[in-house]
Amino acid sequence: MKLELTMTGIGGLLALSALTFALQQINTGSGLADFSFWQWLLQASLLWSCVWYQVWSHRLLNRPAPDQPAFATLGAANRMTIMRGWLIAATGGFLFMPQGPGLAAWAPAILYSIAAILDRLDGFVARRSRQASLLGGHLDGVFDALGLLVAPLVAVAYGKVHWLYLLVSVAYYCFQLGVQWRSWRHKPLRPLLPSKLRRTLAGFQMGMVAVVLWPPFQPEVTVIASIAFMLPMLGGFLVDWLVVSARLDLTRQPASGMLLRLGEMSQRFLQPLLRAITVAVLLLGGWRSGFSPADTTDWIFLGGLAAAMALIVLGLATRIGALALVMLLAWHLPVSLLGFWGCTLICCATLILLLGGGRFSLWQWDDVWVERQDGAT
Repeated sequence: MKLELTMTGIGGLLALSALTFALQQINTGSGLADFSFWQWLLQASLLWSCVWYQVWSHRLLNRPAPDQPAFATLGAANRMTIMRGWLIAATGGFLFMPQGPGLAAWAPAILYSIAAILDRLDGFVARRSRQASLLGGHLDGVFDALGLLVAPLVAVAYGKVHWLYLLVSVAYYCFQLGVQWRSWRHKPLRPLLPSKLRRTLAGFQMGMVAVVLWPPFQPEVTVIASIAFMLPMLGGFLVDWLVVSARLDLTRQPASGMLLRLGEMSQRFLQPLLRAITVAVLLLGGWRSGFSPADTTDWIFLGGLAAAMALIVLGLATRIGALALVMLLAWHLPVSLLGFWGCTLICCATLILLLGGGRFSLWQWDDVWVERQDGAT
């Protein structure tokens, strides 16, 4: 496996060099006077070196359990996870550089979007191939944190997310430092139990950053959406810290009962209320704005809004409807209409996307898909 890892490291550097050459050729004469391809290659290579070091230093974890023998090769799933690390490193090459025109403006979005897709697929492949490993679990968490540090920095530089969103980027590292500090001081530490909500929130953060990097989406809308995405994630980190630091035990009363009641209240009242508010604001805001379609694009926009509203009202794949609504608003909402009602609409739709449709939903297959582990038997 050492030979495979060595070849992987060298191959990653060669692939970054090839991508640098491709970007140079594609963007020749496109006005990238302030874009240094050598700076991009240096930054991406340094990040790739960090990614490769994580894999190399934890290679002994390439086994299903601590008391079982190691796998002979990395396996398809770990290779996909390492590829995700390479894509994050390539995205990091755009740090501290101006957003370029043409294809250069699309490159960070393309690279990080593929990384977000691989984040869902590598676990599926690991479980189906029966080669899930401790290494894959470790790298998955490390690369999630790295991606949510690198890509938001690029998004902040491009004006696509609020700078406060970087609190999500540093929360993981602050959490790990806090755990280490308590360990050094011999203070009590409790392990975190698996959580579907934690996994869902982390996955949506990666997806959100990937989407907002795409050039067609307006910063005025994506900045608001980033704040709405950020708050539940930070709340989750706070709860996890209370659990790890032995201040809160979610497995015992009264905390476990309170958690169960909060989940039931969200399903029965909060999520249906969010759907009702979203539809009411959409109708009221559209009526008060007096917006009238002027061309084919406007008609497509209105048709998409109507379809998204129908999905949300009926509870037919509510998360899909909420995602479509946020993306439509980010794509074509007139900035002049982005007042109190527009901000409320974006925030409510974002919370529906994160939490789901709740009670009175006709079909919640998207909730099942979001919460399940693909490939699990």
